[in-house]
Amino acid sequence: MTTEIILWSDYVSPYAYVAKAWAYKLEADYDVALRWRPYTLDIASYMGSVEARDAHHWRRVRYSYMDARRFANKQGLTLRGPQRIYTARPANAGMLYAQRHGVFRAYNDLVFDRFWRRDLDPESIETIVAVFDGLGAPPGFAAFYAGEGGAEHDRLRDEAEAAGVFGVPTFVLDGELFWGGDRVGMLRERLDEKGVRRL
Repeated sequence: MTTEIILWSDYVSPYAYVAKAWAYKLEADYDVALRWRPYTLDIASYMGSVEARDAHHWRRVRYSYMDARRFANKQGLTLRGPQRIYTARPANAGMLYAQRHGVFRAYNDLVFDRFWRRDLDPESIETIVAVFDGLGAPPGFAAFYAGEGGAEHDRLRDEAEAAGVFGVPTFVLDGELFWGGDRVGMLRERLDEKGVRRL
């Protein structure tokens, strides 16, 4: 039986971006099904608002992007730091719409890539509509976002927090959390311990 792993992600997280390839490889190597779920970060509460950041916060911010860029460079990815703090609820709700319409992988890759090239506004509903148009998905994202999609996004965020999620990427296997792409090795060990079939 295929083992389910939930992966909480956010398009504006550099660490979620560089963990994407590791997540795909996990699914290619094991009999697992990754269930990607949006967890929209409250970046200001974690890293401080731009206006309120002190020297300590700025050191953390600079280090985080430098660190994530090291992983991005190894994968041939462009990772340019955002010019402001974004709350990516529209783009993250788009993850759910993409899954419903069979374009998730293409959407996931495109939104991550364009955002980190500073070529996509994850807060713009119109931008996300244009992404879906380009992918050939059925029209209707704006209505989905305004109704059931936005509500599902919020419900899932509450569900994540009830499960102990506080950041991305977070992988969840049988209720056990693995936060960060650098924990994928531990997750692989756990899969082996559980006897999950390798492909």
